[in-house]
Amino acid sequence: MDEEQNASAPYKRRVRYPGKNPRHFKDKYKEHNHEKYPDDIKKIIKSGKTPVSTHRPICVTEILDILKPIAGEAGLDATLGFGGHARELLERVKPDGCLYALDLDPIEIIRTEKRLRNLGYTEQQLVVKHSNYAGIHKVVSEMGDTFDFILADLGVSSMQLDNPERGFSFKQEGPLDLRLNPNRGHSAKELIKRLSEKELEDIFFENSDEPHAKKIAAIVYKRRGHLHKTTDLSIAIATAFNKKSYKDCTDNEKRSIRRVFQALRITVNDEFSALEHFLRNLPFCLKSKGRVVILSFHSGEDRRVMRFFKQGLQDGFYKDISHEAIRSSSEEQFSNPRSKSALLRWAIKK
Repeated sequence: MDEEQNASAPYKRRVRYPGKNPRHFKDKYKEHNHEKYPDDIKKIIKSGKTPVSTHRPICVTEILDILKPIAGEAGLDATLGFGGHARELLERVKPDGCLYALDLDPIEIIRTEKRLRNLGYTEQQLVVKHSNYAGIHKVVSEMGDTFDFILADLGVSSMQLDNPERGFSFKQEGPLDLRLNPNRGHSAKELIKRLSEKELEDIFFENSDEPHAKKIAAIVYKRRGHLHKTTDLSIAIATAFNKKSYKDCTDNEKRSIRRVFQALRITVNDEFSALEHFLRNLPFCLKSKGRVVILSFHSGEDRRVMRFFKQGLQDGFYKDISHEAIRSSSEEQFSNPRSKSALLRWAIKK
């Protein structure tokens, strides 16, 4: 390059990051590229936190003990997420087995498939489909056979919770959305605008057992035209307890904020209806002696799983089920606090 060209070339400064430990999601460059910073990620996990843009699979040991996947089997991960469970299952069914994996999130499913392909799993070993688990019967129809085992982790992935742009976080400002698939349906903001005060109260109570559903619904309904961001909603709920923001709330009041967000997310994504459809079709998608494990994260989900499993046992579809929910170990709860609310149930097909 001659001197004239060099003089006219734009000067590019090296990208600098705001501080050693950035607070904002978009600035957490190490955690967004966790493969490049393994030592830093280990430190984050050791401190009992989940690195941004990742998700730590829950109850892995318990799930593997129950499902007992072996080489050559065909399985289904009905909620792929970050792929932590899927990777453990794939390692056990390879080289000749196959794992089907479903996920409703069009953003994360692409990243997860790429990550798993980079680990060497072929299209014959791993079949990824952008689908709600309610469509499990269609997957069985397409593959022409039933599954040896099925796993469904009903929790929202940490990648979705941590990214304020997805509209799930009540701690950081983002659009009041809460859709798992942002390309379909109506956002939480739109939902709140069209519901009555009584309908909001019913959603908060029935979906999340919120004890203060009535007074929270009253303030949310009153402010419904001004709730555009996630922080607008969390502040409105805090106001119901005479507090200014989430940070000012007591632990119990913070739990109410979480439950309200959870209740709205369940409604926005029609999660209970999808779960019931999945549970209704489940026995017909398992081979004889097939195993299924479902991880739920609140009482509304767990009640449905328990009811369908008990009914399936009574109707002769299952030969055995878990009569009590299994919790994550105390060690896991300490190292991964997000596992504390996990409720694991299983069933075995006749």
